[in-house]
Amino acid sequence: MSFRSPSARGWLSRVVLALVSVPWLAAFSLMGVTAVRKRLRARGTEPLPRVEAEHFTIGGGNEVQVYVSGEALYEDMLAAIAGARRRILLESYIIKGDAMGRRFRAALRDAADRGVEVRVIYDGFANLVVRPSFFRFGHGIEVMRYPVLPRRWGFLSPRAWGRDHRKILVVDDTIGFVGGYNIGSLYADEWRDTHVAVTGPAVWDLENAFVDFWNDVRPDDRLEPISEATWDPYVRSHRNVPRQLIYPIRGMYLEAIDRAQSSIEITQAYFIPDQNILQALIDASRRGVKVRILVPRVSNHVVADFVARGYFGRLLDAGVEILRYRDHMVHAKTMTIDGEWCTIGTANIDRLSLTGNYEINLEFLDDGLAKGMSRVFARDAEKAEVLDPTTWHARSSVARVYERLLRPWRPLV
Repeated sequence: MSFRSPSARGWLSRVVLALVSVPWLAAFSLMGVTAVRKRLRARGTEPLPRVEAEHFTIGGGNEVQVYVSGEALYEDMLAAIAGARRRILLESYIIKGDAMGRRFRAALRDAADRGVEVRVIYDGFANLVVRPSFFRFGHGIEVMRYPVLPRRWGFLSPRAWGRDHRKILVVDDTIGFVGGYNIGSLYADEWRDTHVAVTGPAVWDLENAFVDFWNDVRPDDRLEPISEATWDPYVRSHRNVPRQLIYPIRGMYLEAIDRAQSSIEITQAYFIPDQNILQALIDASRRGVKVRILVPRVSNHVVADFVARGYFGRLLDAGVEILRYRDHMVHAKTMTIDGEWCTIGTANIDRLSLTGNYEINLEFLDDGLAKGMSRVFARDAEKAEVLDPTTWHARSSVARVYERLLRPWRPLV
């Protein structure tokens, strides 16, 4: 016997539907308004200037090039591909089917034509808007489309939902590239990002990351590294592997923050920390560490922006400095601590990167490189607005309402 009337059940279902629908409606309304504003702002936005890579010699026989300009990065990547003799391994979350994407495809075809082994991995979900025909790279090139819905594991398993968010290029056993840059014309001079190229023993870490991923997805078409593994105390690779439920990048961030004594400089495209990282940064600031976080003023994902805003109040109240990069999208994923340690890679400080996607970050223990990254941060800070705590706490009621409505998105982004 039921004690609940049909009208009560209908009322309850409407309430549940409203609770579920409101965050989605809030997200869609924000995306619509932001799309219009971006078009208007883009008309008067100047391209970012080309900046040549900065070179560092670090321990263990490694050389590092730091790129903050997509144009300079792409030229060096294409030059490396043109000089390949044995093997090219390219893995990218996004490969646009535009002019830059076509340049890379042509360079890879030329390499295959001269007898170089070429393997390419791209993420199926991230490239849904790219014509499938673009990825028919031609004879002699093995292309893996990481599927939108992997079939290897159960549909409800967290192992099945990690996207391949990595950006790696390894040429022979000579040079390896990794960082935040996807491949596309948009990123050459409109996005501020950070990438590195390494030569020396550290190349093995990037090569092995590609090899392990390829062999896991295609066990019948196995690869082997052509460089030799070493124990390198100056460069360490950290890889998130959803298949194994292993997420060491989050642990690397937490340990580094806990060790900080004087400064923490973070640049992130989407800063949505979990409770442990948030508290670690607050604790660091309260013990006297100068904590500075640089994010885009408006990113390409406005929902992520408003979800991130929900953390600003606690950080500002603890003395953390938040800087918002003006005019351009900043997409870098870097952290520098005490002018001695830094990390550069593909992982954002958000749920998707730290406990969801395939990611890779390089960790460097070298004061020369770390100080160089601090200089990069300082230059970016000059192009950013510092968020004033008083002004922030006096922000509009509409902004506060959107921040509250979008809180349910926190576990999803």
